[in-house]
Amino acid sequence: MPASDLKSTSWVREGRPLVLIGDSGTGKSHLLIGVGTAIAEAGLSVRYITTQALVNELAEAEAARRLSSLMARYTKVDLLCLDEFGYANLDKKGAKLLFQIFTEREERKATAVATNSPFAEWDKTFGDRRLCAAIADRITFRCSLIQTGTESYRLQATCDERSI
Repeated sequence: MPASDLKSTSWVREGRPLVLIGDSGTGKSHLLIGVGTAIAEAGLSVRYITTQALVNELAEAEAARRLSSLMARYTKVDLLCLDEFGYANLDKKGAKLLFQIFTEREERKATAVATNSPFAEWDKTFGDRRLCAAIADRITFRCSLIQTGTESYRLQATCDERSI
C-alpha cells in the first residue's frame, strides 16, 4: 500500500497490519502518530502505546487478576499503534502476553508497529525462536511494510543547522 493510502480506513477495517521499519531518526514514530491521528479523525478508535509500556500494563493486569478485562479493551480498539517494537528485550512472560494481544487481534483488528529491528533480529527481543516466529507471522500476514530508511532526519537537521 502506498503511504498516501495510510489515512484511508479501509486497511484498518480489514484488520490488516502495518509495519514501519527503519533506523532511529527516520520518522517511524512520527508516521505512526500521524497515521493514528488520521484514523481517529475518521471516527475509528485508536490506541498509541510503546511496546514496553503495553507489556508492563499486561503484566500488572495479570498480577492483579484483571488480564481478561484489559485484553478485551485492547481487542476492541480498531487500530493499535505499538511504537518502539523490538527496542527492549522482553522476558518470556512479557513476550507471551504480547503474543496474546497479536493473536486476539489477528485478522480482526489492525495493528501497526514501528521498529528499528530487522525481522532477523526479532528473536533477540522475544527470547524464544518459536514465539518470535509466531509473532512475526501474525504481524506480517497481509501487512503493509514501509521501510523508512537508514538516514536520521535528526542528525541531518543538526548538520543543516550547523552548516556541516
